[in-house]
Amino acid sequence: MENSEKKVVDYTQDIELVKPALEAVLFAAEHPLNMLKITEIFADVAREAIKGAIAQLKEEYANKSRGIDFVEVSGGYHFRTKPEHRDFILMLKKVRPMRLSQSALETLAIIAYKQPIIKSEIEDIRGVDSSYVIRMLLEKKLIKILGKKDIVGKPLIYGTTKEFLEIFSLKGLSSLPTLKNIRELDIGEADDSQLTLL
Repeated sequence: MENSEKKVVDYTQDIELVKPALEAVLFAAEHPLNMLKITEIFADVAREAIKGAIAQLKEEYANKSRGIDFVEVSGGYHFRTKPEHRDFILMLKKVRPMRLSQSALETLAIIAYKQPIIKSEIEDIRGVDSSYVIRMLLEKKLIKILGKKDIVGKPLIYGTTKEFLEIFSLKGLSSLPTLKNIRELDIGEADDSQLTLL
């Protein structure tokens, strides 16, 4: 009688064996996976082998002309389509990209840089009521309620989400551009058009 048992592959130390398995897992993942999650999935694999596989994937995808990038974003690792192929992806998915108005971008920037922050502080900076914009940013899952501030009225405290980091391709909040970076940008004539995000 033939032995029908599957051959067991020893991934524990070999980067070349871990790499394609890790590539498959990250490709299948809906959102970026952080090291904690990756080490849970590859529980029997040495952390050094995982780190080595990640380093090799970064190098391979950086040096080849591919339609996708291997990126570190939102505290984890993920595969992303390259921005220059955006129009083809839109044709495939038949979805409308997310659009953010100038007021939404302004409010989102204030929350991103000043978080944790309450509504009255946002409105002090903007000079206008921000209820609608905050509600819209909550619906788009770009911001979240972090809790309530322990002052009179117990106002809600806002901060950005992992989705915010993913959409803007940020590793973390420390990756936000500094004021100096922003001043160095040559943005030309500003208008009140919307920012479109895929």
